[in-house]
Amino acid sequence: MFLSIPGDMFSQLLRRLSAPAPPARPESQAALAALLVRVARADGAYAPDEAAQIDRVLGARFALSPFAAAALRVEGEMLEANAADTVQFTRALKDTVPLEERADLMETMWSVVLADRARAAEEEAVMRMVASLLGLSDRDSALARQRAAREN
Repeated sequence: MFLSIPGDMFSQLLRRLSAPAPPARPESQAALAALLVRVARADGAYAPDEAAQIDRVLGARFALSPFAAAALRVEGEMLEANAADTVQFTRALKDTVPLEERADLMETMWSVVLADRARAAEEEAVMRMVASLLGLSDRDSALARQRAAREN
């Protein structure tokens, strides 16, 4: 016995199957997600508050639904776990984010570091390195930290 599919349904199915794949996520989004995870994990503890903050900032920065932001964070967790160093993430951001907007990135990263209400020396060291790799000064980073602390 054969299954009969109405012509309309068949054409809709064909359109879906032949539609182009959704565009790939911009490299800078995945790089930022991975970098946020890296700074959150820098102290050896990846707190639920930090993961939740990562979801919030990714959602706000890229206009993502909570589900899409969490999916991007999970992608960032996998990238971060398999990355040998931080340079690949900062390079992707330097290539796509103008210098005058990178202080906002630092503020975002500091908001994740401060989400668990504790600052560790390892986090401070990673943040100093990231600031330098993004072409920012210690002062830029300190001002970004102060702005993030006021909002937390």
